[in-house]
Amino acid sequence: MKAKITLAKEFKIGEIDKRIYGSFIEHLGRAVYGGIYEPDHPTADEDGFRGDVIDLVKKLNVPIVRYPGGNFVSGYNWEDGVGPVEKRPKRLDLAWGTTEPNYFGTNEFMKWCKKANTECMMAVNLGTRGADEARNLVEYTNHKSGSAWSDLRKKHGYDEPWDVKLWCLGNEMDGAWQMGAKTATEYGRVALEASKMMKWTDPTIETVLCGSSSVNSKTFGQWEAESLDIAYDSVDYVSLHQYYGNHDGDTMSYLSYTLQLEEFIHTVTCVCDYIKAKKHSKKTMMLSFDEWNVWYHSNNAPYERWSIAPPRLEDIYNFEDALLVGSMLITFLRHCDRIKIACLAQLVNVIAPIFTQTGGGIFAQTIFYPFEHLSNFGRGVALNPIISSPKYDCKAYTDVPFLESIATFDEENEEMTVFCVNKSMNEGMTLDVNLLDFDGYKPFEFISMDGYDKNDVNSFENPFVKPHNNPLPELDDKTLTAQIKPFSWNVIRLKKM
Repeated sequence: MKAKITLAKEFKIGEIDKRIYGSFIEHLGRAVYGGIYEPDHPTADEDGFRGDVIDLVKKLNVPIVRYPGGNFVSGYNWEDGVGPVEKRPKRLDLAWGTTEPNYFGTNEFMKWCKKANTECMMAVNLGTRGADEARNLVEYTNHKSGSAWSDLRKKHGYDEPWDVKLWCLGNEMDGAWQMGAKTATEYGRVALEASKMMKWTDPTIETVLCGSSSVNSKTFGQWEAESLDIAYDSVDYVSLHQYYGNHDGDTMSYLSYTLQLEEFIHTVTCVCDYIKAKKHSKKTMMLSFDEWNVWYHSNNAPYERWSIAPPRLEDIYNFEDALLVGSMLITFLRHCDRIKIACLAQLVNVIAPIFTQTGGGIFAQTIFYPFEHLSNFGRGVALNPIISSPKYDCKAYTDVPFLESIATFDEENEEMTVFCVNKSMNEGMTLDVNLLDFDGYKPFEFISMDGYDKNDVNSFENPFVKPHNNPLPELDDKTLTAQIKPFSWNVIRLKKM
């Protein structure tokens, strides 16, 4: 089949905020203990951080990592995780039915961020706690000295403030599963006061209001409108969360879920703009899609209740999952004028692109590679391509394009990249890319993931699902022609020669 993309420099959607390639570490399963932190591991450094994990995190080029939750944060006392480790209490984590030993806390995570070349997106507990504890944490992490909490940080051995700039005002507070769940009005009031007091403590920070826990939430839309109506003037972003799974084994419907994702983003944007108009505000609310991924493989896995860091949510991702993850991130770039932050949930072991063996090896999951390509090559501005593509019908949607695509343009380095997914399981695609005003740009790399069965997975023994390089596409005048394999992930990089 044939498809066509038309690109021009003026087809600009917006600047791509590097934080759109963020991720997430929660005190859940083996994300922390046995994931980023394992003092007895052969690659562990003097702080107990696994070096092999840090190496793969650096390959992903993750600019920001949300911490410490997640559902966990709604019952977390941050004070438990600072100070001498031997004096820290063990607590029952009601969110996940485990015991939290608090060997690893705020300062350890901030040190890990420095070593992993990333920054922290800190979440505060607005479930069982409130505005006072939240502003105290800001004082502990960000105030230089001369106050009780900043001096306590110095007493703990950290003279300089961590200068955390981005803060989540709780987590999924609409969910009945959340400790301290609230109505939209209750949450809006707490979030307003917390954000206000946190910003009084450090006026340089930004805050993220909790949106609905899912597009399927019964109060979706209403929750955003009511909480934003109260807290709009004090917050900087509203969050979105969404996970997908192929529960029915229907691949073509599964890959069509980006259409639902488009609807979700559009709806939240409209609600934000309605509140802006209602308040006669000059501020445009931006979006933080701070939980997203595929999640369904490990939902019913057993574990020992009240144990420390038992394996939880350890999805092993297959090839079709990689195609959906790539398509979801392409969708975020299509809305980069409003989506400034996004966090792949999570980073290590727990529904994650990186998988470790406690005391042993490590491998990159299938979903690692589309994220790596986009994070490293998808910088600059996003271009909205005019796409002509054959379409298909499935149980979930009709008229689904086989081709999912976005282009990015890095003007400073004179590079342009086309990312695309061919969703057809059987047919290849001759793709013509019309480069209207990219004079002198020529392809220098063509990467793809193709030829795999939809159920192929990586493992410690055989991590074989990975990208490879292809012969360069043909370039005739201003038309680039690429042969796109069936059921594939593709990256075409061009540079001005």
